[in-house]
Amino acid sequence: MGEGEEIHVAEDERVNISLKDLSKKLEEFAKARDWEKYHSPRNLLLAMVGEVGELSEIFQWRGEVDKGLPNWEESDKEHLGEELSDVLLYLIRLADICGVDLGDAASKKIVKNAIKYPPKPKLSF
Repeated sequence: MGEGEEIHVAEDERVNISLKDLSKKLEEFAKARDWEKYHSPRNLLLAMVGEVGELSEIFQWRGEVDKGLPNWEESDKEHLGEELSDVLLYLIRLADICGVDLGDAASKKIVKNAIKYPPKPKLSF
């Protein structure tokens, strides 16, 4: 990818893209710009924390927000999507640089949480 070149993703691929596919795209993106030298775990973590701060700003003065954001402007929802994406992409890159299979780790964590927090038994009368 050259300077100013965008990552083009087909509509169907956007919906069905895996964490591994995103990881590969991020690696290619960093290599093409010679940014790998900056992608240490610490730097990626701090960059992600900065993006979490930007995400937090979107909600900062809104009070409680209804599911689906029914009272939000489309431009606000788009901005939210961009900030969520920034956090996700830094998280994926951080996991990749640390050698963590994020999909596998997340799946295992869900199983651990299911054991730690079992569903409440339903009462039958």
